[in-house]
Amino acid sequence: QVQLVESGGGLVQTGGSLRLSCAASGRTASTYVMGWFRQAPGKEREFVAAVSWGGSTTYYADSVKGRFTISRDNAKNTVSLQMNSLKPEDTAVYSCAGRNGFFSGIVYTTVKDYDTWGQGTQVTVSS
Repeated sequence: QVQLVESGGGLVQTGGSLRLSCAASGRTASTYVMGWFRQAPGKEREFVAAVSWGGSTTYYADSVKGRFTISRDNAKNTVSLQMNSLKPEDTAVYSCAGRNGFFSGIVYTTVKDYDTWGQGTQVTVSS
């Protein structure tokens, strides 16, 4: 069974940058499609970005496109989310998620598509 642990959250000013990491353990982690989601207080969890298990395909929510970059290192079983030009509306608990990918180029973008979740890490952007 794959387990996910996030790190890298914190407090940053508007316009700043943060890098989140998600460490995956388990023998099938390298074939997992990985995604990042976030949930702000009083709001539903929303999709942020996803990367296929081969790393060839990435997909972003419109709200973060051009500012966030998702990447993975299968040798280290890690997935990262580089967040630049942060805005107060990016404030949320960020969680990484995973599921088995049947084809190397596929990604998933909805909460129900994923069956493995990390505990989440808080990102706060001050104005």
